[in-house]
Amino acid sequence: MTTQTRKQAQPLLEIGERLTQSVFHRRYQAYPEDVKFELIGGMVFMASPLGRLHAVYSWELNLALGLYKAYTPGTEGGQNQTTVLGEKSEPQPDLLLRILYECGGQSSYNDDDYLEGPPELVVEVAHSTRSIDMNRKRRDYLAAMVQEYLVLCVEEQVIHWFHFPSKRELKANKQGVLKSRVFPGLWIDCPSLLARDSTKLITTVQQGVASADHAEFVAKLQQRRKDQAP
Repeated sequence: MTTQTRKQAQPLLEIGERLTQSVFHRRYQAYPEDVKFELIGGMVFMASPLGRLHAVYSWELNLALGLYKAYTPGTEGGQNQTTVLGEKSEPQPDLLLRILYECGGQSSYNDDDYLEGPPELVVEVAHSTRSIDMNRKRRDYLAAMVQEYLVLCVEEQVIHWFHFPSKRELKANKQGVLKSRVFPGLWIDCPSLLARDSTKLITTVQQGVASADHAEFVAKLQQRRKDQAP
């Protein structure tokens, strides 16, 4: 038995088992890092193997979010990051974007360096996991007070961007561009994303971060940081 004698011989996780977050987390820590389990609505799920389409769409979204983060001090991105959302929820979103706690964000890191609290934006690429992403995970993220939830449904070639505070789905403009309400200047060109046209995707993000709304948002984040400084 490896992995430090399975961390003092914790019981194996079973798919469909119902656990609290603390018990799930303790038992999950006994596994190697390349094994992915999630706790969604108090139930244990194991990730399916990821195919080409999931990988390439995750890459495109990561490109867009990473570029936005680079121009937006006071924010942080994450990929497949353990996120503790409550007593029945510990997912690992494909991607997330958060406002730093010291800039007024909802999430922070605990003593073990795991993220606790809802990131402002969660992103999932839904292929074999579509039913879970659009239902169970969506309910968990809503209950945890995640602000926005973007789901790229691979098979249908549809992008859903939910704005949870208004309980509405964001709508693209005539050019097919979706604009975040929580992260001003985060503009995603849907046709380019679905076509995996990185050049146009990047161009649209650059246009967003050059907007007056984005400049105002960055100034607001920095003011919050100053206000919270000792």
